Amino acid sequence: MALYEHVFLARQDLSQQQIDALVEQYKGVITAGGGSVGRVENWGLKSLTYRVNKNRKAYYTLMDITAPAAAVKEMERQMGLSEDVLRFMTIKVEKHEEGQSAMLQKRDRDDRGDRGDRGDRPSRFGDRDRGDRPPRSFGGDRDGGGDRGPRRPRESFEGAAE
Repeated sequence: MALYEHVFLARQDLSQQQIDALVEQYKGVITAGGGSVGRVENWGLKSLTYRVNKNRKAYYTLMDITAPAAAVKEMERQMGLSEDVLRFMTIKVEKHEEGQSAMLQKRDRDDRGDRGDRGDRPSRFGDRDRGDRPPRSFGGDRDGGGDRGPRRPRESFEGAAE
């Protein structure tokens, strides 16, 4: 049997129990087709890059599947008919990853809030020493004075001077 990684996006207004029921439903389809589902990871509610069926967010779920192609095809057919599933993608893999997926590792790293030892750095802009430079002036003369010389008159669309 072939090995697959399957990710699907469920609507943002579903509850966690409804998402678990979807996972169980699709697990049933795979087992009825002679396959098995290994790891199931809920990645949680994430923002979408663009709207999908008027949804700005979706629940992401990863499933590791070991099944014949016909069982996966039937699961995908049922997901395509479901209004609760916005998108899905199945990828055939050589072997399943051990441990957590990269998405869960990233989430765990972000949850810790540990960004390493950054020492006593000044804030990015607020604590700068301006040194001997004079303060900037953004006003100035309207005639374009200063080091640049006088302004040339604008030219009209036809190229003649105004």
